[in-house]
Amino acid sequence: MASDFSFTAPDDVNIKEKSPVKTEKSVKKLIVIAAVIFTAELIWLFGVTPFIPFTTVEVQGFEGLERNDILQYAGINDSSSYISTNVKEVQKKLEGYILVESAVVMKRFPDKLSIFLNPRKAVAVALTNTDSRQLPLYVDRHGLFFKYGESKMLETSPYPILSGFENPRLNMRLPSALVPLSENLSGIASASPQLLAAISEIRIESKTWDGYDLVVYPVHSSIRVRLENNLTEDVLRYMLLMLNVFENSSPKPQEIDFRSGIGSYRIKEQSL
Repeated sequence: MASDFSFTAPDDVNIKEKSPVKTEKSVKKLIVIAAVIFTAELIWLFGVTPFIPFTTVEVQGFEGLERNDILQYAGINDSSSYISTNVKEVQKKLEGYILVESAVVMKRFPDKLSIFLNPRKAVAVALTNTDSRQLPLYVDRHGLFFKYGESKMLETSPYPILSGFENPRLNMRLPSALVPLSENLSGIASASPQLLAAISEIRIESKTWDGYDLVVYPVHSSIRVRLENNLTEDVLRYMLLMLNVFENSSPKPQEIDFRSGIGSYRIKEQSL
């Protein structure tokens, strides 16, 4: 029995000595395999995926401009990818379209694209002759004439008519001196749309030397109002208040002059 024990003891010792070696080799193999897989994933993620066409293209437009038209203007097609798409160029193309006021374009690595568009908003309307008929032409806060409307829309339009200048055309701009007027109209439309709806027409009259006067025609009064080129919400409120006072007077003034900051008027004397 003693000889058997002395014979088998070295084998047990060898087995115990070899086990850590096998374990270490197995761990090394797992590390190598994991490193290969990780490297392959990195190559796929950063070396391949950005060249693959977008899997998601998010488009937020507005009524009157379809998704396919937006992508066409942006130059985005089925082969566009994260690497091939220049965000600044796409944004510039979209903002070059007359109905778009601003655009935001974002890429999300590795294969997503988002497009958000803000439309131009009308603050007033002008009348223009096109193909032997008169059509409304909308102007935005930057003074840009950007869209034609239908004649029937004038009956329910919440925007005042701008008049006093020659036949406007699409993509034309108001003179720079009148841009503050369109900006003020935009502010009034946002803060107090009911005030803007109280104006029927704004006629622009050039002064003898420089600048413009505004002749305002209210919706619910036959009395016109003459202003400097400074139509603001406060001025409009004061103007409507004064018109309300004069509405029941007799005789009524034909025009109230607000250019001095204080309303003045003259009543035409009746002939005998």
